Amino acid sequence: MGVSFHTLEREKIFRDPPKDKPSYPLLNQAIQPHIGSFNALMEGPGDGLLNMAVQDIGSKVVFDSKDSGRLGNKLKFRIDSVQLAKPSVSSRDRTTLNRRTYPSECRERMTTYRGRLILKFAYSVNDGPEEFEVRDAGLVPIMLGSNRCHLEGMSPAELVANKEESEELGGYFIVNGIEKLIRMLIVQRRNHPMAIVRPSFVNRGNAYTPYGIQIRSVRPDQTSQTNVLHYLNDGNVTFRFSWRKNEYLIPVVLVLKALIETNDRHIFDGIVGSETDNSFLTDRLELLLRTYKSYNLYSQQETLAYLGDKFRVVMGATADSTDIEVGKEVLQRIVLVHLGDDNRAKFRLLLFMIRKLYSLVAGECGADNPDAAQHQEILLGGFLYGMIIKEKIEEYLNTFRLQVLSDVNRGSAVNFSDKKYIMRVLLRMNENIGQKLQYFLSTGNLVSQSGLDLQQVSGYTVVAEKINFHRFISHFRMVHRGSFFAELKTTTVRKLLPESWGFLCPVHTPDGSPCGLLNHLAHKCFIATEPADVSMIPKVLKSLGVSDADALIAGPTQACVQLDGKIIGYCSHQDAKRVSDTLRFWKVEGTHNIPVSLEIGYVPPSSGGQYPGLFLFSSQARMVRPVKYLPLDKEDWVGPFEQVYMNIAVTPDEITSNVHSHVEYSPTNIFSILANLTPFSDFNQSPRNMYQCQMGKQTMGTPGTALAHRSDNKIYQLQTGQSPIVRAGLYDEYGMDQFPNGTNAVVAVISYTGYDMDDAMILNKSALERGFGHGSIFKVEKVDLGAKRRKGDPITQHFGFGQDSWPEQWLEKLDSDGLPVVGALLKEGDPIVAYYDEILGKTKVKLYKSSEPAYVSEVKLLGDDNGDQEFQSLTVKFRVNRSPNIGDKFSSRHGQKGVCSQKWPQVDMPFSESGIQPDIIINPHAFPSRMTIGMFVESLAGKAGALHGFAQDSTPFMFSEENTAADYFGEQLRSAGYNYHGNEPMYSGVTGEELRVDIYVGLVFYQRLRHMVNDKYQVRSTGPVNRLTMQPVKGRKRSGGIRVGEMERDALIGHGTAFLLQDRLLNCSDYTQTHLCKDCGSILSPQASVPRVGAAVVIRCRRCATKVTGRITPGDDAASSTWEDGQGSRFKGGNNIATVAIPFVLKYLDSELTAMGIKMRFNAAP
Repeated sequence: MGVSFHTLEREKIFRDPPKDKPSYPLLNQAIQPHIGSFNALMEGPGDGLLNMAVQDIGSKVVFDSKDSGRLGNKLKFRIDSVQLAKPSVSSRDRTTLNRRTYPSECRERMTTYRGRLILKFAYSVNDGPEEFEVRDAGLVPIMLGSNRCHLEGMSPAELVANKEESEELGGYFIVNGIEKLIRMLIVQRRNHPMAIVRPSFVNRGNAYTPYGIQIRSVRPDQTSQTNVLHYLNDGNVTFRFSWRKNEYLIPVVLVLKALIETNDRHIFDGIVGSETDNSFLTDRLELLLRTYKSYNLYSQQETLAYLGDKFRVVMGATADSTDIEVGKEVLQRIVLVHLGDDNRAKFRLLLFMIRKLYSLVAGECGADNPDAAQHQEILLGGFLYGMIIKEKIEEYLNTFRLQVLSDVNRGSAVNFSDKKYIMRVLLRMNENIGQKLQYFLSTGNLVSQSGLDLQQVSGYTVVAEKINFHRFISHFRMVHRGSFFAELKTTTVRKLLPESWGFLCPVHTPDGSPCGLLNHLAHKCFIATEPADVSMIPKVLKSLGVSDADALIAGPTQACVQLDGKIIGYCSHQDAKRVSDTLRFWKVEGTHNIPVSLEIGYVPPSSGGQYPGLFLFSSQARMVRPVKYLPLDKEDWVGPFEQVYMNIAVTPDEITSNVHSHVEYSPTNIFSILANLTPFSDFNQSPRNMYQCQMGKQTMGTPGTALAHRSDNKIYQLQTGQSPIVRAGLYDEYGMDQFPNGTNAVVAVISYTGYDMDDAMILNKSALERGFGHGSIFKVEKVDLGAKRRKGDPITQHFGFGQDSWPEQWLEKLDSDGLPVVGALLKEGDPIVAYYDEILGKTKVKLYKSSEPAYVSEVKLLGDDNGDQEFQSLTVKFRVNRSPNIGDKFSSRHGQKGVCSQKWPQVDMPFSESGIQPDIIINPHAFPSRMTIGMFVESLAGKAGALHGFAQDSTPFMFSEENTAADYFGEQLRSAGYNYHGNEPMYSGVTGEELRVDIYVGLVFYQRLRHMVNDKYQVRSTGPVNRLTMQPVKGRKRSGGIRVGEMERDALIGHGTAFLLQDRLLNCSDYTQTHLCKDCGSILSPQASVPRVGAAVVIRCRRCATKVTGRITPGDDAASSTWEDGQGSRFKGGNNIATVAIPFVLKYLDSELTAMGIKMRFNAAP
């Protein structure tokens, strides 16, 4: 049991990065799903997914005749191929020798890392020879580290030379200087019919029931189409699909008869098979076939023509297409699309789905759980990116067709044979696919005509924040259930199910609203991004006794053998078990051309369980993980579908002969990367381990070493990060010491001074002065003089000082060129940069607006993309010092978080017999209810490690009841001359007397979190208010107020400070003075009178006053007591008015109630 600090080795790797291999290959494996899926766009079978996609789109047709009776000339066009270039300098820049654009340049210039998308447009006139045009479809953002990135294959040394981290992983995009990541989403397992009982199915129509069979069918280019079979309460079955966001329901027999030339007997035998005595099945099947007779369609051609006629408009068919051709296109594009043009295979699978549906209704099999990992796979970012590109390319072709049609309808000169006309139409199209993809990455919003068979339209991308490296690496292992499920009130989807063992981490999920929806992959879980070669498997299955698929055998009495959703054949269940065992042996052995990643899911027959059969999966996007296969003592890759029916021992001690076929390589393989870094996590209560997974990502740590080449809005950096004495074995394998995240602190568990109550902690003031927990925040501000200038306008603003007069004190902060001096201390209101405005003839400055002083760390001048004009923008990086302050948040690695409540002088801190004084004092009450025993053990281990000078291994599940952690580390402490249990006598720092209790002292790795009081404190007397209610606005940046509610009111009263309520709730909030009529009690009816010349304005109540109608003689008594309302009317009386102080919101409430006819009356009596 030992790990090492590897200090010299680590220093050597940092100073001299390897030139031939990555320093930490496990990090590269962690992000492989992202890069692998993007690489598949342009590499692999069929020259990549994009070229397969354009072949699937096919050709579009347009005619040049307005006459409906005559079609005219035919123009047929398509995209022949797609190319995606690596990022390069603009062609207008003729001076740059190295034409490559590197990611570091895009980060610093706050631009997008993108390469050109080139489409090869092919067209032919009247089915003549094809001609080609190469079209530019815009600049598409490129994933870092992919095969379209210049960093691909670079060694750490080369990466450093190109201003990257030595371990730059890639897997994300750079959009406007911000690192964006397409998050992985959980979707239904592809090409597998899933039995579902969903109450919402009843809403489809009158006779519909909750029972259905759903299959997510995926084409080779990774686009998908979901088909559903619905069971009706009269025994009928309908086929449902969605096309361009509209749902359609058609009888399933109609689809069956359109697929192949068949008859009722063939369909009946294919579903019933040998179970002719199953009356439940035969009765409903007879009804299903009899109901279809009403359509009077008997042959395949008749059925296809009927289908084509109904869907001609929906499919956007051309005028020269026959109904039969349209019907065939419906079958090809909608029905079980993963089987391509193999209609016979589609027919067989539909029969299987109908049989499974009837079994579900009859209770022969149970419903599949869509929330279990067994029926899920991962939608990878690269595949989603390709799906969007495919749809945009199809929109490109449709736009071309519409442009031609608009010319035809307007009567413009349309000549398909004229190449210039085709070019003119292509130039007229403003289809920038790259711009649309950049919008998708920037916002995460999917703008799609079809919806891409997905359940959400937003939330697809996140910012790959680099608060610290733990946060950064976690983004790439994050898997979300989907924003649709976040809105559900049910908690079923959030539950941790046993099927997730080894695939999804049971600990690493947020607490709060995303709990259970936002999960993370276990660190040994990989996702297949390349299709396995399974071309030989059907032949192998036939040799093992699997009968042909056309044999009339069906139903759960026989095992249906499927490979990626295609029925290969049938066999008995005894044979199916033998076949699955033989296949597993051969795939681990590496013989018979069976790929090791093949998933072999044999589902045995059961009473009301999952529908039986032998299901083989080899496609992409599946979760797989390694376990040891005991018969051969070799590595086997298993998936979540097959794992449910396997016996895998967790440790070698658990292996039982003739029961277990596999064993885990390590019990910790079930945890994510971050969960594995929690020391002794098996000693803690599970919520505490969850909290640490979150707080580890909120730590002020070390985001990287290439910070000089980044322009993030905000970066946190810990100044004196340390390597933890207590660390898990994986800590070194993942190279976490390259990015230190905390400090080894001497922690005493004692109730001392009372400042440590309620999770607060006392920090040693001298430790802070020596640099404990000190960090910096780097903020970047961009100054762009051309932000408001329109394209083509001349430059009228220039950085620097003009010839006009300006304050000399500006030069205290600015250099002679108008730019800030590096190292200058800026305070609120100081100038950042000076620039001269030609139009106004005046020198202006941008001011530093933050209330927190900062030092100028860097100034970068940014040119334009072409490099042919005066620079118009720059970025200034500020460094804000942040020493730990009272109110700053700290945490151990066990979810024990707390704020610093006091900086205690070192002379007053307690000290041990050896003179050790603690850096941190925490309260003993932090432990009993939280049960974080792992922190006790870490304290012991850290103390022993510091005394002996070696690192301690904290990998979970190492200790047992026979071999306890307390004994192991206790012996180490005893051999060093310390107490076996970690306790020490300590002496008061104030009186010097020995404390009458042994204090638990040890070394614990503490993290400083990014939640600092300087970012959060908020206080105001008066300030901006809401114009409607006159109450303080919300928000710290807007100088807003803090909401004071009932609980705060109770606290103030409980503290005996009730008068503060008047200050908070009235004087500093919406205090206002208004006039109140004492007679009628209204605050709305008093109004100001129109005074006579020289007279003062008086306030009168219009409601209580009497209107004067007669003529009033000047000098009369009545004349002196009348008043005018400003509208020509005169009144008398209404002068019993008082001025009162009220909250303005009361007046607002009175106005609202008055509008509804409710009058409020106030009593102004003293």
